[in-house]
Amino acid sequence: MLLISLLLAVGVMHSDAGTSCPVLCTCRNQVVDCSSQRLFSVPPDLPMDTRNLSLAHNRIAAVPPGYLTCYMELRVLDLRNNSLMELPPGLFLHAKRLAHLDLSYNNLSHVPADMFQEAHSLVHIDLSHNPWLRRVHPQAFQGLVQLRDLDLSYGGLAFLSLEALEGLPGLVTLQIGGNPWVCGCTMEPLLKWLRNRIQRCTADSQLAECRGPPEVEGAPLFSLTEESFKACHLTLTLDDYLFIAFVGFVVSIASVATNFLLGITANCCHRWSKASEEEEI
Repeated sequence: MLLISLLLAVGVMHSDAGTSCPVLCTCRNQVVDCSSQRLFSVPPDLPMDTRNLSLAHNRIAAVPPGYLTCYMELRVLDLRNNSLMELPPGLFLHAKRLAHLDLSYNNLSHVPADMFQEAHSLVHIDLSHNPWLRRVHPQAFQGLVQLRDLDLSYGGLAFLSLEALEGLPGLVTLQIGGNPWVCGCTMEPLLKWLRNRIQRCTADSQLAECRGPPEVEGAPLFSLTEESFKACHLTLTLDDYLFIAFVGFVVSIASVATNFLLGITANCCHRWSKASEEEEI
């Protein structure tokens, strides 16, 4: 009777959770903690009612497509400090309640347009400390109207499209320090946008520095003014074009004249040399 009771109890627990707790993980109150277990792959068959999943501090290199399909209650996903280079397209299609996502300390190289597709409930995204992160697609965060905190610090970003941020009306905190920003003409629209939102959007202004061009290397990003981009707005008038055309014409004439004189000089030298040889004979 005791054995039957135990089996029934296990069966009830199994049905309530949807499945048993994965090996090397702990499961309690809809929290599944698989962190710091030296995992090389994600654990299969999580409890169906999982709300908080931590896979942090492992060696996971890939997440299989559709991995989150069955976990409709997922609110928090912690994948920090792994070896992820990319995420499969559509990973968050069914994670419509996901609010907090931590992908920091990985090896992500780019953020594609479909990375966060349908994850419209995201409030916090941490992409910091991805040293190979070179590109964020202009539509990477499209539709994330509830996003409040975005961390892009300490990556390899030299440029960030303004379009990537314009569609985030709820953004409060933006971290972009520690990147090798190239503060050329393409940086001006983003910098203007940040200045206009500085009251609402907290940025790590002290850590954001220019890596180039050489004339502004090491300068804090937010120290640049409109004067810094003055050269980007220089336009030529009709008089300027006429002057350039005139200078080009003069240079061309001078070049032709120089070549003509060199030709005459060479011909004279040749004749003089030939006459000298005939006199000697």
